[in-house]
Amino acid sequence: MTQLSDLYGRPLSLLTDLYQLTMASAYQASGMAEREAVFHLFFRKEPFGGSYAIAGGLSHLIDFLRDLRFDDDAIAFLATLEGNDSKPLFSEDFLEYLRGVELALDIDAVEEGRVVFAHEPLVRVRGPLLQCQIVETALLTIVNFQTLIATKASRVCRAARGEPVLEFGLRRAQGIDGALSASRAAYLGGCAATSNVLASQLYGIPVRGTHAHSWVMAFGDELEAFRAYAASQPNNCVFLVDTFDTIEGVHNAIEVALELRESGHELVGVRLDSGDLADLSIRTRRLLDAAGFKDAAIVASNDLDDTTIRELKTAGAKISVWGVGTKLVTAFDQPALGGVYKLGALRSEDGEWDHRVKLSDDLIKVSNPGVQQVRRYYDRDAALLDVIYLDGADLSAGCRTAEGVPLAGDNDCEDLLVPIFRGGSQTYECPSLVVSRELARSDLARFPDSLLDGEVFADSPERYRVSLHEDLDSLKRRLVDEHRRS
Repeated sequence: MTQLSDLYGRPLSLLTDLYQLTMASAYQASGMAEREAVFHLFFRKEPFGGSYAIAGGLSHLIDFLRDLRFDDDAIAFLATLEGNDSKPLFSEDFLEYLRGVELALDIDAVEEGRVVFAHEPLVRVRGPLLQCQIVETALLTIVNFQTLIATKASRVCRAARGEPVLEFGLRRAQGIDGALSASRAAYLGGCAATSNVLASQLYGIPVRGTHAHSWVMAFGDELEAFRAYAASQPNNCVFLVDTFDTIEGVHNAIEVALELRESGHELVGVRLDSGDLADLSIRTRRLLDAAGFKDAAIVASNDLDDTTIRELKTAGAKISVWGVGTKLVTAFDQPALGGVYKLGALRSEDGEWDHRVKLSDDLIKVSNPGVQQVRRYYDRDAALLDVIYLDGADLSAGCRTAEGVPLAGDNDCEDLLVPIFRGGSQTYECPSLVVSRELARSDLARFPDSLLDGEVFADSPERYRVSLHEDLDSLKRRLVDEHRRS
């Protein structure tokens, strides 16, 4: 399996914001660097006006943490940074401390492909405060983006109702790394293949593609262009038919398809990339069927997303494969997940947890304190509700949510955060991307279509319930009250 260090050729310890390192320096100088802390990574609102997300990025998160170290090049660079007095920003003592840092964190995370919801911790980081702090930025950029794209891909694939969705976004993606991460996350979220050949090589994603308008334009004559392509790629003929006149292009594709058949090959399909895709696909289907090519696919592209796919299906479009690019890999309608990383507790000098909460006038931004875990309850294999609770609490005899909902201890349930690292050593064997993709498919099947499709608002009866355990709710209320009285 390809690792991040294979791509970049170096540890990525400097993949961080400067303030993480300035805080780390201050922690070390004030004697707080080794105090045990716990942080949680979560998002506050489900993306795209929907009601769920697909957890992504864990594999790359593991790669980053496993290779984390401040090598000579990193230390040398940090030594060149200056403060506003033109003196070194970091002391030699701190830089030597960084040089000797060895990962000692306990990491628990939700597995890739799991369905997740707002305010649930996707990653829990526990260990020395300085180490917890310096990994924040990288964890956020990895998990935020891949969760966002996996979720968008899931929404697009649900709109396609089981028909293949091809990820075509490389040329419009946010740079090389954005393109690779997006291709990986899109496959996790349900896409059948990618056009990105490097992503196929690195991650084992099926790759698909045919020709562009420039191929036809280079010949000038469309029929000649199709024949030349068929001669070179007889087992990969999906002809792009709208360079000049779409319906005439379909007729030319059929003529070459008949010649292909005589030579023992079959037309894979045609692609529509402009115009009224619903009407053109209906007319194209009639022509292909009448010519004896009922199995030939009609592939559509042209700025598609989940909304346009649903609209085309409502209009009766005869499209059987969907090429989705820009609006998928850039998360066009919501380009950031908005995940955050908040301190939940800090070990006090007497060895007890000192719970922490972030306050805000905006209730959605008031964080949950403590060392958290998420438990999902089921009713005959259907997801019933999730409960965020204080890790270590005994729920075997049952529990009660903040809203007073009682849950029996023998209910079918599972904890979503699983051990990934213990004391800096990896304990979790990362499954293949194919296995994680299947986990996403099977996990989605546990939720009703009415929840997963379309927009679900805060007061909707279809919104999936995520509750705080009554003990966590009481702790949060007490801390908020204490802070506001002080």
